[in-house]
Amino acid sequence: MHACQPPAGAANRARENPQRMRSIGRARSLSEELVQLMSEKIRRKEWKPGDKLPTEAEIMQAYGVSRTVVREAISRLQAARMVETRHGIGTFLLEQPPLSPLHVDAKDAVTMLDVMAVLELRITIEAEAARLAALRRTEQNVADLWRTLATFETQVKLGGDTVATDVEFHKQIAAAAGNRYFYDILAQMGATIIPRTRVNTAELAHGDQKAYLARVHREHEEICDAIARRDADGAHEAMHRHLTKSRERLRQAYLASKDMSDPPVS
Repeated sequence: MHACQPPAGAANRARENPQRMRSIGRARSLSEELVQLMSEKIRRKEWKPGDKLPTEAEIMQAYGVSRTVVREAISRLQAARMVETRHGIGTFLLEQPPLSPLHVDAKDAVTMLDVMAVLELRITIEAEAARLAALRRTEQNVADLWRTLATFETQVKLGGDTVATDVEFHKQIAAAAGNRYFYDILAQMGATIIPRTRVNTAELAHGDQKAYLARVHREHEEICDAIARRDADGAHEAMHRHLTKSRERLRQAYLASKDMSDPPVS
């Protein structure tokens, strides 16, 4: 058993900017904000099942909130069956059961038509997630998004693997939306949400892979910029446009592949 550590440097951040969580609280209650921040640490595996949460006093100091807020946040985590409190010992993280009955497995998407169908689902889900992320995101969410995009850009320049950072970017937006089910759906899909893991990238890029990935990066930047500005409609539109373009690129590749396979007309 391990004890969870408060966020590194969080106490200093709270002292430097004591209004940080209070300003967010104008849009949502402080307890909701604290639940989101703690839930993200759990989903990122920074806090693991069996670990003991920091004490109430440590959480109060780390996040600059009152004991009432901390107790309300822990109560909500208990209601979600994410933690349990053992009287006289402390609060511990619980093992999360397998996701059920909802099950979305994009590994079943084998053909281009299957992948296009997955993209249609993602357009609906992720455009709304981006809208909510713009309304609910924290400064840490924004910093994480920009850091992930910087990694993506570096991988494009080096010709490295961009899939992991692409997936992480979309999952971070889902987490920033403050609704666990957006995140859970993308987490179930894993790397298979990225079309180029299911289809040859050269087909999508028409031979110019680096230019294709650079376009994807610019589309990501537009989404991130809208979220950072708290522009909910802009974030929704940018995500919708990004995924719609992905679907269109895939459709063009599909049509090209069918043209190549059709027998010549005599």
